Amino acid sequence: MNAPLPSEPGIRISLTDLIEMRHRVREVQLFSTPSQRSPLIGLHHSKFRGRGVDFDQVRVYQAGDDVRTIDWRVTARTQEPHTKLFHEERERPIFIMVEQSTRLFFGSGLMFKSVLAAQAAALIGWAALGHNDRVGGLVFGDNEHYEIKPRRSKQSLLQLLNRLVKVNQSLHSEREPDRDALGVALRRAREVLRPGSLVIVICDERALSDSAEQQLSLLSRHCDLLMLPLSDPLDHALPAAGLLRFAERGAQLELDTLNFDLRQTYRAQAEARIARWELLAQKLRVLLMPLSTQSEMVEQMREFLNPQRSGSGR
Repeated sequence: MNAPLPSEPGIRISLTDLIEMRHRVREVQLFSTPSQRSPLIGLHHSKFRGRGVDFDQVRVYQAGDDVRTIDWRVTARTQEPHTKLFHEERERPIFIMVEQSTRLFFGSGLMFKSVLAAQAAALIGWAALGHNDRVGGLVFGDNEHYEIKPRRSKQSLLQLLNRLVKVNQSLHSEREPDRDALGVALRRAREVLRPGSLVIVICDERALSDSAEQQLSLLSRHCDLLMLPLSDPLDHALPAAGLLRFAERGAQLELDTLNFDLRQTYRAQAEARIARWELLAQKLRVLLMPLSTQSEMVEQMREFLNPQRSGSGR
């Protein structure tokens, strides 16, 4: 009864699938290396109020230095241009919050939203571990959450991924969803996270309740946020396909998708959800990286982080 379900590409995930994601980290520059600075870190500096780098020292200006880092006080005092040097903050706690709920057990694109969430969490986790950061997180579902304390160890990440797989394997469309699962999970995160942590929130686009928005606002005061709302093409638009029947926990819902007004109302509601996420990100000055089941996950991240090079190959 409790035996693991077989991995069904796009529908279910396995621990092997998530471990294999470590081989794709090199395709997306999520964190800086000595030879390459991540676009995400660059955005992080401007929108996360400068945390993520520490001041190191001042030295004489050299050709090629960014003029924005010139220390004008030292320059005026010594009558010789000096520039500030920074080094990246190391071993920063990275806390990956990932939803695995009934509303994510759906997809009309390449995969279910629950699979997309797991893939994104795994990729970010492996990237953070490779960057020598402490990795932990919280897997939350309809009426449960599982917490892994951030540690700089492969074992900690594997614990998180293993829990993610177990919750994913237990998903089915008949479970009673918790409409405020995100808000509850965020409240728990605020209780355990240390200030200065980087919190990755991977959740359904529909999860942004008033409570969740309030908790995100409170969390952003002491932690930095990267928000990844997930969607499916059918979340945004209904096809003109006639009568569609939906079943949920024994109840039947019928929609006449040939009704133009219905399709317009549905689309308007989706646009309002998207706008709410965008407005929140602007207000909190945090990063927003929406992901869709319509496209391959790594390619979407690559396009977000480096739109000029997306599609040009690895």
